[in-house]
Amino acid sequence: MFMKSFVVIGCGRFGGAVARTLYSLGNEVLAIDRCEEIIKEISEEVTHAVQADVMDETVLKDLGLRNFDVAVVAIGSDIEASIMATIVTKELGINTVVAKALTDLHGKVLKKIGADRVIFPERDMGVRLAHNLVSTNILEFIELSPDYSILEITAIKEWEDKSLVQLKLSTKYGINVMAIKRGNSINISPNGEAIIKRDDILVVIGSSKDIKRIEQKVGE
Repeated sequence: MFMKSFVVIGCGRFGGAVARTLYSLGNEVLAIDRCEEIIKEISEEVTHAVQADVMDETVLKDLGLRNFDVAVVAIGSDIEASIMATIVTKELGINTVVAKALTDLHGKVLKKIGADRVIFPERDMGVRLAHNLVSTNILEFIELSPDYSILEITAIKEWEDKSLVQLKLSTKYGINVMAIKRGNSINISPNGEAIIKRDDILVVIGSSKDIKRIEQKVGE
């Protein structure tokens, strides 16, 4: 039983990785690319793979894209094709359209024409790598907006065996703990009595300024 249905348009390195991962997680995935070789490579790793030129609007409509839950427009350097695919998928009524952008201007255009979410894979990976290099405690960094970010960090030694109330992370650093991961278990929205143990992973949210402060702390 498939969980959701996705169409991935553009199956280069990024789009191909997205399509394969979504399929491996049990979802229905239609992969579309204009390159015959790419379609041959990915055909065994998704539900359906179709060679098509997204500049041909009728082809996309004939593929029945309106029945899919999510469209991922992952086209690389062809900005015109990226814009066309985004417009068509929105016009067909797909609920969620996620589009890959190459530049800020490209991203603004995609937003204007209806993309529900715009991602910048290379820039985002660069930002995450930089944050990870600052400290081995920092496992993940996600910028929600220019003002707010989420950080996934391994508990530092001085936090061990203390409760969230004792640590006062909100007061000291302006961050809120969204979850605590311990091995295979996860405590969502932990209360103040939750105790931090060695190797616990904390998922925290805060303003960009406060996130920088906590990064400096765990990087000491």
